[in-house]
Amino acid sequence: MSSDALKVALLAREGAARDRLREAIEAAGAQCALECDPQDIVPADVAASGAKVVLVALDPQVEDALEAFDEALADPDLEVIYEEASLAAAREGWDMARWQRHLVAKMQRHGDVLPPGTEQEAESTTPQSPAGTDGAELHLDDPELSWEADTGLAADTVETAAPDAVETINPFDPVLAEHEPEATPRFGELSLDDGSAPAAAVSVGTDERFARDIDELEERIAGLSLVDDSPEEDEPEQSRGAVLVLAGLGGPDAVRQLVAALPTEFPRPILIQQRLDGGRHDRLVAQMQRATELPVRLAEHDQYAMAGTVYILPDDLGVAVNDAGVRFQAGTELLAALPSSDSAVLLLSGTDPSVLDAALRHGWAGALVAGQTAEGCYEATASAALEARGGDTATPAEMAQRLADRWPA
Repeated sequence: MSSDALKVALLAREGAARDRLREAIEAAGAQCALECDPQDIVPADVAASGAKVVLVALDPQVEDALEAFDEALADPDLEVIYEEASLAAAREGWDMARWQRHLVAKMQRHGDVLPPGTEQEAESTTPQSPAGTDGAELHLDDPELSWEADTGLAADTVETAAPDAVETINPFDPVLAEHEPEATPRFGELSLDDGSAPAAAVSVGTDERFARDIDELEERIAGLSLVDDSPEEDEPEQSRGAVLVLAGLGGPDAVRQLVAALPTEFPRPILIQQRLDGGRHDRLVAQMQRATELPVRLAEHDQYAMAGTVYILPDDLGVAVNDAGVRFQAGTELLAALPSSDSAVLLLSGTDPSVLDAALRHGWAGALVAGQTAEGCYEATASAALEARGGDTATPAEMAQRLADRWPA
């Protein structure tokens, strides 16, 4: 192995998870400079190893031991990557290979997560955008995955129709335009005339009615007055919105990057709904607290969300919004309840794609909506779908900057 190979410290208890992580380090061409149970060493051993990356397999015992390593792992020269030990140990087959590629990409700090030999094929099969579009493309995260695996849709659910069975034609649909050129209308051929009346009859009086309507509209506008509904200087504006962060498979690492980059005086509450196997949200609180100076709390029923605080939400907890702010309520809506004009919705790795429509509605109503970029994203189905529909994507650190720009401290 080259003497200038990337040095990695592996902190994990003995077992399958540690073995899998060691394999990933070797696959990256890196050097395992330290491999041990954090319960058996002191923080200074990490610095002494010369490691530039620290790879941690999280379980309850390791979580407790890491409290002594907070200062050492906060070194800005270190890249710290956390993996759930139970998930790392359980992965097999293509899932394990895919996970290892993403882990290697994180350690090497690049976005190449394709299997060897598929780069040229993926490039040649990338769909080209039609002329005149913004060029938004949907990139599948892994060419090894089938349509069913990535979208959850079986192939037999996609319906096709013979040309003579098509009743309504979308003039913007490039597929129909290619196969039915004679039936595809053009803008110059569109007409509102149903043929039931002569053209002259349709246009009689049109100019006069239009002029009369304009006169009436101008009179109404002249009678309107602007109302100053801004708060008085001695009555500060009540914050009613929040930042909602949604994540699932592969999401904890992205969430850590996001909260670590947030300013310490952020003026909105940050609500994190992270899907976890086993639902150990209390452990997630401890993980996130190590990543940020902002206070991190486990959200509880009937509690109000405070600005500048990170809340980890159990799966069954929603919110209600009133004049007093955002209040956690069990069994209520979460995404739909947020006030769009003062909120943000961020879709990180593993977000359930079913939330996409609701997230877009918030964006149309004024919310900041973004998905995680494919680079470094373990499961990007929701983000890719958002991008394909014209939405923005960004890295977790870039998302944090956008939040800071939207709500300056």
